[in-house]
Amino acid sequence: MRLRDQVEATVRAWDAHEAARGGRQVIDYDCAPPEHPVGPASSRLEVFEQLTAYQQQAQADGDAAVERTVRAHLAYLGSVLGQRPELDDYMRATQGCGTAGWSEEYILELAERARQALADHGIGWNASTGDELHQLYGPITIDEAGERVGEEAAKVEPIVRELTGTTAPFTVKIEVVDVDDYWSFWVDGAGTAARLRFNKRTASFTETRLRSFAQHELLGHALQCSSFSQTGTTEDVPWVRTLTTHLPYQSLLEGLATAWPMFTTPDDERLMTYQRVTHYTHLVRAELHRAINAGHSVRECADHARARVPWMSAREIGNLLSDRGTEPMLRSYLWSYPAGTDWFMNLAEQADAPTIDKVLRTAYHHPLAPADLAELWPAGPVIGGDGSPITLRRPTTV
Repeated sequence: MRLRDQVEATVRAWDAHEAARGGRQVIDYDCAPPEHPVGPASSRLEVFEQLTAYQQQAQADGDAAVERTVRAHLAYLGSVLGQRPELDDYMRATQGCGTAGWSEEYILELAERARQALADHGIGWNASTGDELHQLYGPITIDEAGERVGEEAAKVEPIVRELTGTTAPFTVKIEVVDVDDYWSFWVDGAGTAARLRFNKRTASFTETRLRSFAQHELLGHALQCSSFSQTGTTEDVPWVRTLTTHLPYQSLLEGLATAWPMFTTPDDERLMTYQRVTHYTHLVRAELHRAINAGHSVRECADHARARVPWMSAREIGNLLSDRGTEPMLRSYLWSYPAGTDWFMNLAEQADAPTIDKVLRTAYHHPLAPADLAELWPAGPVIGGDGSPITLRRPTTV
């Protein structure tokens, strides 16, 4: 059995072990699902030792694709087992990018663009902004969203397929669950079959958010991972085909999924306002991600959050800090949202047409790490930011 397949088998056994003990799932999407279920590993330590041996073998073989994946698995599993690496080291090992952050000037520029987009709809910048936006976007129920998400995706699917060149089929099973976790919705799956879960404890929908959601979850994650599966089962690929949230492909997956409306429906004014606000707030979350891991106090971080986003609730701030500060999976995975969103938003607005075409087509053929994206667009911004000190604000400033 080749080393890639050994790693996949071990990761599937690790995933089964976590499922048996009620832990977090490991595999987010299996691009080459086996015919029969895999039995669980005996322990996390057994998995750690197997992965360590695989890393040594990959280094000896010069197998960079497998070594990169195993390194990420070891960093995450080590954290699950009690290690707490420094944030930048942890992110470079798992997400494949640094945590240098974005400059004050850049964040204020994004804030001004978001503020102007809101003002164009008669919405101010204050504690009630979130509620006013919710009304502007047109509230709908979770049941309505579940019934209509497929229709909304179908409207844009031909554009996404034309831009990416993918011919992969995909199906989606929708479930409504009640889970005490940070997420509002989640796509996972295997082969060409995806599962979309709505978490009624945290999810809320509007007409505008539904349009973004359909592109993000169905045409982003479900179709993209099905496309990877098509590649992974028809070509002799070097990459490990069991995808997880702590591998260095998440900046691609979350960034492009978030930015898709910039490429597909740029004339939708309300959706473009949603994009501006989302881009800005992701970078604010990145500031807080860095700050809580650098030892700044909860009070300092909360004050900064309210200064940057005056409509951010205490519940959201509290969850944001605990998720990014203490939970091994989220401490890694949630960094991919600001890192990837910023890169793909800039790709949509600054890159030339041939570059955009090359990136989008490659991005639906096989997974790309930040280093791969940088090769496709060398003039693009540094994923994870090009360097800025952590400077926290008080609620009297933006």
